[in-house]
Amino acid sequence: MSTQNGLVQRLWSYCNVLRDDGLSYGDYLEQLTFLLFLKMADEQTKPPFLRAAIVPDGLDWPSLLERDGDELEVHYRHVLTELGRGNGMLGVIFRKAQNRIQDPAKLRRLVVDLIDRESWLTLDADVKGDAYEGLLEKNAEDVKSGAGQYFTPRPLIKAIVEVMRPEPGMRICDPACGTGGFLLAAHAAIAENPMLDPDQKRHLRFDALRGWEIVDATARLCVMNLLLHGIGDEEHESPIVVDDALKAAPSERFEMVLTNPPFGRKSSMTFVSDEGEVGREDLVVVRDDFWASTSNKQLNFVQHVRTLLAIGGRAAVVVPDNVLFEGGAGETVRRQLLHECDVHTLLRLPTGVFYAQGVKANVLFFERKAASETPSTRELWVYDLRTNQHFTLKQNPLRYEHLEDFIAAYSAEDRSARAESERFKRFSYDELMQRDKVSLDLVWLRDESLEDLDNLPPPDVIAQEIVEDLEAAVAEFAAVAESLGTTFALSRESEETTK
Repeated sequence: MSTQNGLVQRLWSYCNVLRDDGLSYGDYLEQLTFLLFLKMADEQTKPPFLRAAIVPDGLDWPSLLERDGDELEVHYRHVLTELGRGNGMLGVIFRKAQNRIQDPAKLRRLVVDLIDRESWLTLDADVKGDAYEGLLEKNAEDVKSGAGQYFTPRPLIKAIVEVMRPEPGMRICDPACGTGGFLLAAHAAIAENPMLDPDQKRHLRFDALRGWEIVDATARLCVMNLLLHGIGDEEHESPIVVDDALKAAPSERFEMVLTNPPFGRKSSMTFVSDEGEVGREDLVVVRDDFWASTSNKQLNFVQHVRTLLAIGGRAAVVVPDNVLFEGGAGETVRRQLLHECDVHTLLRLPTGVFYAQGVKANVLFFERKAASETPSTRELWVYDLRTNQHFTLKQNPLRYEHLEDFIAAYSAEDRSARAESERFKRFSYDELMQRDKVSLDLVWLRDESLEDLDNLPPPDVIAQEIVEDLEAAVAEFAAVAESLGTTFALSRESEETTK
């Protein structure tokens, strides 16, 4: 098989076979991750590479090939368990790994017919990387799996990286990296430079990228995604840290941060009361390097991104609408962010572009400045890609060309050359400070659908927008109800304790 389409087709067709047995796209991707790693590790021990083996003898690829039937299934489970105790990339990929393919015949077919037949290390990185990305996107579309929560639309990532302009020698971070979309796009943008010298190429491959991901299964998908795109190798420490990025102040700083943190607003933990009832308690993140202590996960990520940046470092962060207008801690964070950073651009995103329903999001662009008594932000430019825009995931998905006007208006080479337009408006620092709670929820375009009844969007688009609005509202009410219920339960428990 010599073409990308052929490889993708084989991956797809076998995925569908396994789905008949109840495996989700995510389960299939996970098993592919384990087996591809073992196969490529084995390939590296053979000509022309002839590297030392990094997988212990008896847990390697040949040990799978020489077994069949129930013996193969039992041995495969043993391999996953033992390798999960390893360090570096081995530990990240196989941590808490489990076999999801219960039919030994199908497991044998996956090992022998699909994976062993290909020489993966000799394939072009674009071929194998794009094939894996295709499976990741299909997994995100699978609503039942909930995988869309960590998948940022690739056209949006491409546009953000286009205006951020990552450069050779930079250290680039994503503290909520999911499957690695931002890191891969930044890597690709730098790799396109034909003038990279050998040291820059090595830095780009091994040292330029760093990510945090709290979910084991997602982290292993990310590591394999990077590996298939030619980033890192099996012998080096993984660029992805499996941990909660928010729990402590960072020990390193970066020139660029690109991230789309989780959509959930509240950080929480599960507890069991004395009566055996299960509840959830909001976790307020308290850090000395934060401006405000809050359980709002999105506000905490905005504060965390600022701490990750070196002086002069630049960030692009996807944030939900509540970060723009919420009072209390939200107002504190916005005031401090505008003072200590140059918050120069806000992109208001349309609905219907994320796999998680009901999301109203924006991209906030800012640069960390040295401490100063005068505000670092002079003016905020807002691009409204939401009003009178109608996108859906299936019929009218967001494409790169929909973002080209924003890219041009952003004027990455010289922001002083920006010009106002119908969708791109400038707001001074003083204007922002005069707004209630320093709200950055800035809207000036009229919603034509509310006035022009003869030119309404198609009924299915209207219905989808209504569904998304309702789901967003239900999610907000559910979060409030859960929080109130938890508070009531804790207060009752406290009262009982003091009696």
